Amino acid sequence: MENVAKPWPALWSLVVGFFMILIDTTIVSVANPRIMEGLNTDINAVIWVTSAYLLAYAVPLLITGRLGDRFGPKNLYLIGLVVFTLASLWCGLSGDVTMLIAARAVQGLGAAMMTPQTMAVITRIFPPDRRGAAMGLWGATAGMAVLVGPILGGLLVDSLGWEWIFFVNVPIGIVAFILVTRFVPKLTTHSHSFDVVGVVLSAVGMFLLVFGIQEGQTYKWGTVTGFVTVWGLIVTGLVVLVLFVVWQWLLERRGGEPLLPLGLFKDRNFSLGNTTIMAVGFTVTAFPLPTIFYYQTVRGLTPTQSALLMIPMAVISGALAPFVGKLIDRANPRWFASFGLVCLAAALFWTASLLGPDTPIWMFLLPSALQGIANAFIWGPVSNATTRNLEPRQAGAGSGVFNTTRQIGAVLGSAAIAALIQSRLAAELPAAPAGAPVGEASVGGVLPEALHAGFSTAMSQSILLPACAILLGAVVAMFFGKPKSVTGWGRKPASEAEAPLQDTVSQDAAGK
Repeated sequence: MENVAKPWPALWSLVVGFFMILIDTTIVSVANPRIMEGLNTDINAVIWVTSAYLLAYAVPLLITGRLGDRFGPKNLYLIGLVVFTLASLWCGLSGDVTMLIAARAVQGLGAAMMTPQTMAVITRIFPPDRRGAAMGLWGATAGMAVLVGPILGGLLVDSLGWEWIFFVNVPIGIVAFILVTRFVPKLTTHSHSFDVVGVVLSAVGMFLLVFGIQEGQTYKWGTVTGFVTVWGLIVTGLVVLVLFVVWQWLLERRGGEPLLPLGLFKDRNFSLGNTTIMAVGFTVTAFPLPTIFYYQTVRGLTPTQSALLMIPMAVISGALAPFVGKLIDRANPRWFASFGLVCLAAALFWTASLLGPDTPIWMFLLPSALQGIANAFIWGPVSNATTRNLEPRQAGAGSGVFNTTRQIGAVLGSAAIAALIQSRLAAELPAAPAGAPVGEASVGGVLPEALHAGFSTAMSQSILLPACAILLGAVVAMFFGKPKSVTGWGRKPASEAEAPLQDTVSQDAAGK
């Protein structure tokens, strides 16, 4: 642990920007129908507005986590913040969907530079036995952003227009830059060799895999261009990623500095935590899309009205998360994480059962409240259990892997839910003259009453996918072990918990 006199102001400063970039993962969902109308585009193109952001966010995360170790997390965070803020302005000024998608991709790159640095700083400035409260704040921020995004998006879209879901980032970005410059310390960097081959292999493999999955439905899982097929891209991406892992293993055996220290996965909690957070990323990205389309297309709610149905989630999650953060220092986070994941699965199955043309709107507040309880018990415990055993010098690499798997889950969720929605609409609604389902052609406005039942059924069936994904995540979380600094319901003394970390820092300093 590095000696930082005031770690909490540093963490709060980072949280401002972190909250902003996470909001942009979900804020667009509530604005999709209005963006379709405003830019005169279709559902496939408007889903790419979110997917381009997720793709550009996911691909560089392994690299940016390591760059934070090399050049300092504060420096990488500030550069990413500038890129993200300027790209947000570009998004708001976009005059067509192609330009908006391009701007969102640049936005995702800025977010990828920022995200790993937040967890790396927590790991390096807070001792293990006090890290639970810090991770609780980090988890509360992540959970609240997922919930606040659609609510804030609805208010901005109805009052000022869809462009303002991006313009609002500009003043927040400026404030975040000032706070980070003033309160976040410059932490020790590690002047080690940089794995250029690993950078290239990981970036190429990730891009091919994620692009192939996301574009699969667009090209009907067939030919992209010439002899290049969707499945060819996916298989090539997997092969390149296998080569990346082999290269990391060889480099580690030769005493080099791999981009991805495979030794991280010897820790059971780290391996299980990455699997769990992938399921979380998949679910929280996938489930809002069918519910928002149902609220606005079947029930005729405005973006604000549909987003207000999520208020119980935001309020309950925000109130409970800090208390959960304090408790996970004293007990195995497995029980908190498993409970939250099961609650989220139950809430989604409940929501799916309610999606019908005549369900009283107030009834959707009940599963929304359950989702709030779930979120409070998921983010902090899962992130704490995953990273708590990492040494300070592994913080950047570890947080990069953790956030990469979360974003890969989000990309998979975005691609899968888009494909499933289109498939279920085709099955449940009559075809339009051009051959497309009537519902898909009309998503930008309210459907005729005769189509309400079929559209509701299609959306209900679509929600079952993220519900099953998060249930699998709950099963994985049950196998978390006790973190090293936790013994039963008590704590090891601070000095005992910190000693190994202090030794690591001292050895590292001595080697420079």
